[in-house]
Amino acid sequence: MNLEDLSSNTSYVHLTSNNTIYGTQWKNYPHVKQVPLVIDGSSDIFSREINWEQTDILYAGAQKNAGPSGVTIVIIKKSLLEQANIEIPKILTYKTHDKGDSLYHTPPTGSIYLLGLVMDWIQQEGGVQEMERRAEEKASLLYNVMDSSGGFFTGHADINSRSRMNVTFNLPTKELEKHFLQEAQDNGFIGLKGHRSIGGLRASIYNAVPMEHVEKLINFMEKFKKNN
Repeated sequence: MNLEDLSSNTSYVHLTSNNTIYGTQWKNYPHVKQVPLVIDGSSDIFSREINWEQTDILYAGAQKNAGPSGVTIVIIKKSLLEQANIEIPKILTYKTHDKGDSLYHTPPTGSIYLLGLVMDWIQQEGGVQEMERRAEEKASLLYNVMDSSGGFFTGHADINSRSRMNVTFNLPTKELEKHFLQEAQDNGFIGLKGHRSIGGLRASIYNAVPMEHVEKLINFMEKFKKNN
């Protein structure tokens, strides 16, 4: 995707790389030459490789793929730090935190320590490349079950925008969805209810979710379809 017609007063382009509610994801980031590209990567950071040549700022809450809540990761080009607005409170500018080595105020040390453990685990498992491979494999298995169900499981997202992190889908009726959730819970599956704004069902398969859990969910889905 190319953005060629930005207005002259555009300061930056912002996008959220993965939408956890609708189960959509940018497969490729747009090419933006005129202004910085800013990405909220909270829900798919460390699950995919990123072209840093075209990414100027990426920030992410750690709580999906990187560690416990309370930590925000910011990756920013140094050239942008020199353009920081000096008319705002010091605590609100990245330049302050960069100069203070992220110690301008007392950081959440426990959460940062756990974040470091997750980074070690990712490296030991093969790095971001391996996380991306696993994410693609897990998501493909779930989407294949949906696509081969004859309409019993209907994906919410457009096929070209499907998320590798959040697989959203619907069943033929609301009553059947409610039944699905109850049986899923009885079989040890939790958190499958879709976001309240759109309903339906959602399987979140972040880095920490192992393949065997996805396989068990697939078996449950196939059994549920057969019985209903």
